[in-house]
Amino acid sequence: MELIIRNITNQPIYDQIYSQIKAQIIAGQLRPGEALPSIRALAKDLKISVITTKRAYDELEADGLIDTVAGKGCFVAERNLDLIREQQLRELESHLSAAVELAKRCDLSHEQLHEMLRILSEEEST
Repeated sequence: MELIIRNITNQPIYDQIYSQIKAQIIAGQLRPGEALPSIRALAKDLKISVITTKRAYDELEADGLIDTVAGKGCFVAERNLDLIREQQLRELESHLSAAVELAKRCDLSHEQLHEMLRILSEEEST
């Protein structure tokens, strides 16, 4: 498992860890049942606080992405694709809500916003 922590972003370190591990689980790079580095080992490798690493692991566990076994460590949870999809849909809705609010502030019509989304979708598919 490889993680890259950037101090130049506004994203908290625990959230960077959370996001990167989550992305690796969703992409299948980390497989169900696979052991994650211990909280202490990861903190040492990244040169960060154990508390920061623990918070990231706690959030991953709360979202059902990892399981913690007392005395054994943390492991990638069995994939619940419906749960992962639901989380991604909530994230998408949040981004779209922000886009709608920004479009309102820019005095953009619904049609203009839809056209912008259509163009961006077409660009991504090519």
